[in-house]
Amino acid sequence: MVMAKKKVISSNDIIGFYMDYVLEHGQNPKSVFAFSKLNNFEEATFYDHFASFEAIEKGVFEAFFTNSINALNKNEDYNIFDARNKLLSFYFTFFENLTANRSYVIHSLSNNKNNLKGLKLLTGLKNHFTAYISELEIQMLDIKQEQIEKIQQKTLKESAWLQLLITMKFWMDDTSSSFEKTDIFIEKSVNTTFDVLDIAPIKSVIDLGKFLFKEKFQMN
Repeated sequence: MVMAKKKVISSNDIIGFYMDYVLEHGQNPKSVFAFSKLNNFEEATFYDHFASFEAIEKGVFEAFFTNSINALNKNEDYNIFDARNKLLSFYFTFFENLTANRSYVIHSLSNNKNNLKGLKLLTGLKNHFTAYISELEIQMLDIKQEQIEKIQQKTLKESAWLQLLITMKFWMDDTSSSFEKTDIFIEKSVNTTFDVLDIAPIKSVIDLGKFLFKEKFQMN
């Protein structure tokens, strides 16, 4: 007799089981043992992927990010986009993921929607997102001073993270059909950010200043 192969339980499976449980019962499972037994896998399997239910809660939002990036990377057009359009594409894809899981997200965040910045369960998402912002290589003013450049990069990442949280809060409060107001908010806020960061005019002024300075000394 051939024994049936046991299904390999992935971290995404456990995340799915956990989200379903929370939505059906309105609370966290009582214990890892009971949760594992309910979903027909060994308790040890749970700990192969997560240390606690709190770790799953962080993992949910990290999975939203990872799934969004994986979907984007499968699109050939995305890979040739500039930083502005890559970030816009990320936003729309990420919020599609949130919308597909809106009931869980609202349940998870609603009690703290006015203070998302301090939520521990979003720390994993923040780490992934700020690393992604760095990878976009958004053009900043070239100061040629390492300490100032580090401050610039830190400010950029923190500002981008704050913008994402503000957009999440807006989406949570959005009652428009298909969350169309959130789509408009995303487009306007991301474009405004890049318009503010547009350093071409600043560079032109600096180049003109250098030219005039040089010409003045040559004339003297």
